[in-house]
Amino acid sequence: MINPSAHGWIDKFFAEQKDLPHLFPKSDLDFYIQTRATGFIYGHIISFDTPNDIVTKDRLPEEISKLGMLNTLFQMYRLEKQDNDYINFINQAVAFYNTMIPRGFNPLKKVMESSSLSNKLEKFIHDRVQTNEDLFSKNFSHVITNALLFIDVLAFKQHLEKGSLPEKYSTKIEDIVISIISLSLKSKTVTSQHDDLLLKLFESSVRYNKFSPTNSNTIETLDFSCLQNDLEKYYVIDLAGISLWSDEKVENEERYFLYKLAEMIDVTDVFVLDSINFINDFIVSYKNEIPYFNYSNPVKHFYEQTTESVALLINRNKSRLLKELTQSKELMSLLAKSTHKDLDKEEKKKVKKQLLDICKTVPSLTIFLLPGGSLLLPILIKFIPTMLPSAFNENIED
Repeated sequence: MINPSAHGWIDKFFAEQKDLPHLFPKSDLDFYIQTRATGFIYGHIISFDTPNDIVTKDRLPEEISKLGMLNTLFQMYRLEKQDNDYINFINQAVAFYNTMIPRGFNPLKKVMESSSLSNKLEKFIHDRVQTNEDLFSKNFSHVITNALLFIDVLAFKQHLEKGSLPEKYSTKIEDIVISIISLSLKSKTVTSQHDDLLLKLFESSVRYNKFSPTNSNTIETLDFSCLQNDLEKYYVIDLAGISLWSDEKVENEERYFLYKLAEMIDVTDVFVLDSINFINDFIVSYKNEIPYFNYSNPVKHFYEQTTESVALLINRNKSRLLKELTQSKELMSLLAKSTHKDLDKEEKKKVKKQLLDICKTVPSLTIFLLPGGSLLLPILIKFIPTMLPSAFNENIED
């Protein structure tokens, strides 16, 4: 199974997808519909447009995002070049990212010159799916951050067509997306708690601009001149639509906003109606999986989602974690004691410190060292007894 958390995953991806079809996306619309069906446009990936299936189960959200990002960039390459030369694709993608230095992202500093091109692309993609938020905020901003990743795909199209990017291309596209989202929220008949959250998520997720809601009061005052191709126009229609859905329905005034926006950027009414219907079906089907739509009980949802991720990480690193644990007699003794008696304040501090020291030695468990990561230690402790030797479990029973 491809593991996007380990080096060499891009080469393995193309090795497993070697039987690439010789039918290529026929048009921008064809490519967009295929991409939208995967959930990539909305920041919640449910499938991959690949000849050989890639399961999403038992993968971390970040790993799914990396796979989705790589494959969508490759599908854009296939659309523009009408071939399956993945080696040339990797060359083009690395050259593309070398021209882009978003805020807080310095490829020249982070990527060693001696690295292979596929390893460099792995690093670029890794950095692009990251946020600088604490664990709690990251869990909720994930859907918005990933929705904005499609801007990279749009910019890659420009790179493939022209060999370079128009000046401030990504900045301008992101700016118009933010402005349209802001205006779409203003057009809503009734505002909800989700609307404030949506604005906060955009604030934490923009990469090329300093976020600020638009000062424009109507879409008539926006400058749409930066939207030069159909993909850019389809994208802003869909993002406006998903923000309008956040109160679980699209009123007539909100529909008017979408149709008016479509008229101004020369998108057909047929596409708008299809967008409304697709968004409705998508969110109804996957609402319970998307943190943004579970805002009513964010703490509960956070721990449910995080427990699944922590369990997956522990299972993958079970042998190494067990080895580290059994080497610490004091920690083992305290953990055994905690199963039948409350630890005092000093003992709890020792458990916390020693567990964090162990997590430092297991790269995949450094999640516990991030801001807010110590809050997840009880989840780790919960899984430890099931991993330890039977003698330890006998102590629990005693």
